[in-house]
Amino acid sequence: MNPDILRRTLLTSIGAFAIAPGLARAEDYIDLNWTDLVPEGQVALPPVIQDLIQHEETSLTSQQPASSGVRNDWNGQIVRLPGFIVPIDYTGTSVTAFILVPFVGACVHVPPPPANQLVFVTTQEPYESTGLYEPVNVIGMFGAASMSTQLAQIGYALSADRIEPYRS
Repeated sequence: MNPDILRRTLLTSIGAFAIAPGLARAEDYIDLNWTDLVPEGQVALPPVIQDLIQHEETSLTSQQPASSGVRNDWNGQIVRLPGFIVPIDYTGTSVTAFILVPFVGACVHVPPPPANQLVFVTTQEPYESTGLYEPVNVIGMFGAASMSTQLAQIGYALSADRIEPYRS
């Protein structure tokens, strides 16, 4: 190939990447579902089972089912996971840390699901949440991380680059 044509093609390609670097990364994530977070061969606790737990007890945390372990498959990967926000920390009226849960009311109105069905999310850019019933997609760096809050034991952490209203 002619060296001048090769050089122009290379420069054009580099220029295209420089113009829109965010576009290349915007869709560069792994889509996860809640069932993906449960170790293979294990069953996620379906929300229907939550109705079998005694709601009269004062501590919802004491009713959290044991976790069957976590998966390390996506440690350090950029993922997108849908869910609902249970706020932990605020800046003004926006959340900066929260537990991402698979169904409405988890950890608040009903006992928390197992730790492998909870993700602790932190974000540098506060997110203005419209409430517990708002489904969101959270995109960011993901990993297994055992931690405890006053609401539940948590099996995963996600450092959010982007939080947006849920879209499938």
